[in-house]
Amino acid sequence: MDCLQEWPEPVVPVQSLSEAPTLPDRYVKPPSQRPSVGDAARSLDIPVVDLAMLPGGGGGVVEAVSEACRHWGFFQVVNHGVSLELVRRFREAWRGFFHLPMEEKKRYANSPRTYEGYGSRLGVDEGAILDWGDYYFLHFLPCYLKDHDKWPELPPCLREATDEYGVEVRKLCRRVMRALSLGLGLDADRLQKALGGDDEGVCIRVNFYPRCPRPDLALGLSPHSDPGGLTVLLADDHVHGLQVRKDGVWITVHPLPNAFIINVGDQIQVLSNAEYQSVEHRVVVHAKEERLSVAFFYNPRSDIPIGPVPELLAAPGRAALYRPMTFDDYRLFIRRRGPRGKPQVESFEAMAIPGT
Repeated sequence: MDCLQEWPEPVVPVQSLSEAPTLPDRYVKPPSQRPSVGDAARSLDIPVVDLAMLPGGGGGVVEAVSEACRHWGFFQVVNHGVSLELVRRFREAWRGFFHLPMEEKKRYANSPRTYEGYGSRLGVDEGAILDWGDYYFLHFLPCYLKDHDKWPELPPCLREATDEYGVEVRKLCRRVMRALSLGLGLDADRLQKALGGDDEGVCIRVNFYPRCPRPDLALGLSPHSDPGGLTVLLADDHVHGLQVRKDGVWITVHPLPNAFIINVGDQIQVLSNAEYQSVEHRVVVHAKEERLSVAFFYNPRSDIPIGPVPELLAAPGRAALYRPMTFDDYRLFIRRRGPRGKPQVESFEAMAIPGT
């Protein structure tokens, strides 16, 4: 991918700044982008889907998933089939990593070539206002990109727990993909085939948001929609931080115990010809509490063109809203600029419409 080989300026881990008395200027958002007390206080009952009945057909489950993705772009899932003991081990292993000495974490410092490793910024624009968060990004699939030597050695259980977690959450994604296909009136495996069948891509990003001296001026992660297919979020089990944009208003998400939050990415919006909508979201930070979350990105095979599924265009007047594009080309835009709302999928739509 045609990206910068190195960061345009020195990278400072946010965790090393968390005890500072003031917020460095590089992290102060413009007034229009800052979280407000009113935003943080708002919440709504977001869709919750019980997946327990899905293996047996689960028409009600299919309808619930489909409606959530049409009107919200995300939902919580309970009875998802992933071992709660595994989730606990996985979460605690990564929490342990972020509490290692800084020099140990810096052994895995990343670059914009692949983002794999320990990092503290997204996007390569020099002088950009940065987000208040560190992360660890790793490849899980395809197998030729998966390299345990690039995963942390410590804590000792981390690699094994991450492997097990990746296998189980991939199974969950495939179940959700079937429900999404059926909700569009397609064969159960149609969307999975469009993503590349068994050659899908999986990445994992563990997010660590340290305490922030001025959370009213900063964001842990700027507004964005995820560029891939599905995202399965393991939220912090004690500290809220995720907000989603609903009808122009930022809504704070309150995760249910033992649930995952699943959101539609831009590639599902494209495949469904906008029947399903990717959701714009952001992360707020806190003055007294750190926060850890894990995003599991379920993506298309990177080198195949992704466009609206032809069966959805068969009805009269149903034109394609998007022109086909590979995921490699699509996410290059995101990697260059960092998270900035939903500009790519919106401009992608405009390119497919004559006269725009």
